[in-house]
Amino acid sequence: MKYTEEHEWLEIDGDLVVVGITEHASTQLGDVVFVELPEIETQVAKGDEVCVIESVKAASDILAPLEGEIVQVNDKIVANPALVNEDPMGAAWFFKMKVDDLSALDDLMDEDEYKDFIE
Repeated sequence: MKYTEEHEWLEIDGDLVVVGITEHASTQLGDVVFVELPEIETQVAKGDEVCVIESVKAASDILAPLEGEIVQVNDKIVANPALVNEDPMGAAWFFKMKVDDLSALDDLMDEDEYKDFIE
């Protein structure tokens, strides 16, 4: 897995990258009550706002961690936003994307670097 400074996790799944938010981010947000996901086939640049997540504490944007195309979204978290709090590192992934350049993952943090970052 790789991690961003925006508290997203990325996992390679074949030729796709699965994106979600970390447990740390989920805890900081509090109880998630709404998730808006991007449209499939949306082309995104790194840093583009692609999702909106609202909790009892705040609303936040999820940014595209890499350049590419959104190819799948997780409708389960739209129907049940609490899943983001219950299983942020697993069942509550946000979207899958086909990345233009997989080597861009090398610029992201690994798990140890992310743990140091959040301390």
